[in-house]
Amino acid sequence: MTGIGRVLVIVYAIMALAATGRSFVQIVQSFDEAPLAYTLSAISAVVYIVATLALVFAGSRGWYLVAWIAIVFELAGVLIVGALSFLLPDLFAHPTVWSWFGLGYLFVPLVLPFFGLWWLITHRPVATGVAPEPATVGA
Repeated sequence: MTGIGRVLVIVYAIMALAATGRSFVQIVQSFDEAPLAYTLSAISAVVYIVATLALVFAGSRGWYLVAWIAIVFELAGVLIVGALSFLLPDLFAHPTVWSWFGLGYLFVPLVLPFFGLWWLITHRPVATGVAPEPATVGA
């Protein structure tokens, strides 16, 4: 992996660390205040960890599929939680990583999955199947 792929993995790793740290602190200190929001922060942390690993190993078809699933889930999460945080602000009085479309993270959670999907589309894994043996001319 080179160039923009490395940058993408680094940004995903930073988001994984940030979301993991945030959710850990939120859950340990005050889970009872906002269990939904803090559970969503923990889910986003898991998604970023899985997406990071999947992008690193996306050269194999299995990890490539995992990367697609993780990044599509991430995009759906940030869009749904982002919209709900505006529509039902009482439900998200305590922010999550994806609240307000990632405002607390400078909208990186909103933009990142689009870059991730673009990278996956433009960097499909190469099939590594065994080439068929040449046909032999009759005996």
